[in-house]
Amino acid sequence: MYESVLVANRGEIASRIIHTVRSMGLKAIAVYSEADAQLPFVAEADEAILIGGPADPSRGYLDAEAVLEAARRTNARAVHPGYGFLSESAAFARRVAERDLGWIGPPPLVIARMADKINARNLMKEAGVPVAPGVWEPVPDAATAVEEAERIGYPVMVKPAAGAGGVGLAAAYDEAALRDAYEAVRAHAARVFGDADVLLERYVEGARHVEVQILGLADGTVLALGERDCSVQRRYQKVVEETPSPGVSPALRERMLAAAVRAGEAVGYRGAGTVECLVDPVAQEFYFLEMHTRLQVEHPVTELVTGIDLVEQQLRIAAGEPVSFTAAAPRGHAVELRVQAEDPLHFQPGGGEIKVWEEPVGDGIRIDAGYAEGNTVTPYYGPLLAKLCVHGDDRDHALRRARAAVAAFHIEGVRTNLPFLAELLDHAEFTGGVYDTGIVPRMRAR
Repeated sequence: MYESVLVANRGEIASRIIHTVRSMGLKAIAVYSEADAQLPFVAEADEAILIGGPADPSRGYLDAEAVLEAARRTNARAVHPGYGFLSESAAFARRVAERDLGWIGPPPLVIARMADKINARNLMKEAGVPVAPGVWEPVPDAATAVEEAERIGYPVMVKPAAGAGGVGLAAAYDEAALRDAYEAVRAHAARVFGDADVLLERYVEGARHVEVQILGLADGTVLALGERDCSVQRRYQKVVEETPSPGVSPALRERMLAAAVRAGEAVGYRGAGTVECLVDPVAQEFYFLEMHTRLQVEHPVTELVTGIDLVEQQLRIAAGEPVSFTAAAPRGHAVELRVQAEDPLHFQPGGGEIKVWEEPVGDGIRIDAGYAEGNTVTPYYGPLLAKLCVHGDDRDHALRRARAAVAAFHIEGVRTNLPFLAELLDHAEFTGGVYDTGIVPRMRAR
């Protein structure tokens, strides 16, 4: 096992990883920007290195050379990228390996193969994983997009071939909307991902977004640890996740987990990863969306129902060791609610100094927080403040605990989405478990 691990991330995920690293008796090393100097993760680490004076991520957390220099200065033996930033950069993973450091993630080749959504889609089809009707090559122009949409059938989803996490997507229901969406997505992809390639897929209306957690073990075995429903989204970004999904039947679950294992085996997956799917709840069919080659924001719900520390398993697998569990039978129900620094009506991000931070406590409650009282929320990074996670004997029990926890979570000084989360937990679609990816737009259309 590695003696020390540098965490190349910030906020709640850095704190989360540092907790497990230290609990395993290993040295935890943090990197941080000037804007984050007072955040909890910096103090929680055994050693912390300032990387880049400006708060601009491209000159800090996204600066591969600065991260590697911090690893050299601290004699780190491995790098854990968390999620976002450099976590799905095959080039960075290769550079880590070239420095003879452990990479806490899948092999660089796997990252590269899954980063290209068209390549990933084609690989999954070959592996027998269902994919939605769509294109098999990048769409070169709007005229070709219109031709392909006629073949696929409207509505279609216009997606960047690079990137992940629902960034830059657009749905089109007719030719005029498709032409506009194609140009907008192409420009956004070039600006954000440095790759203007675009693909088209059939847009499944009324779909649920469900993902399967996989673990690729050091011996080549791939395990599926259950699914998570991620359908509560605003602007294609996840807000609430739960496991098990109330929209997945036992038969469909069995098929999805088996397909996720095939997906992992097809690319030689190692470590923790996620196979994301669209589910048609009426037809009880599913389609591959993408594979995230990293830990997910919502991994705590899987940990709550299985009792498995996924970060610990990542470390063990990367070090070539066996995992520390023998069974992964889920127990009960878990929900994660992302507490964000944003207004609860329009979801516009905000900031400021946190004057009051009072977390809920009680049975079945877990808080993964990136901030504390007195910290300042800056505009340089995402709005995620904390993840409020609850576990219950069943879904009703978990939702009751979630309502009480949201009511008891008290934050002042910055606007948060806590009022929206309280509204969602009492919304008939959500409480009934019959929601889909359109639930938030419908709630806000009133």
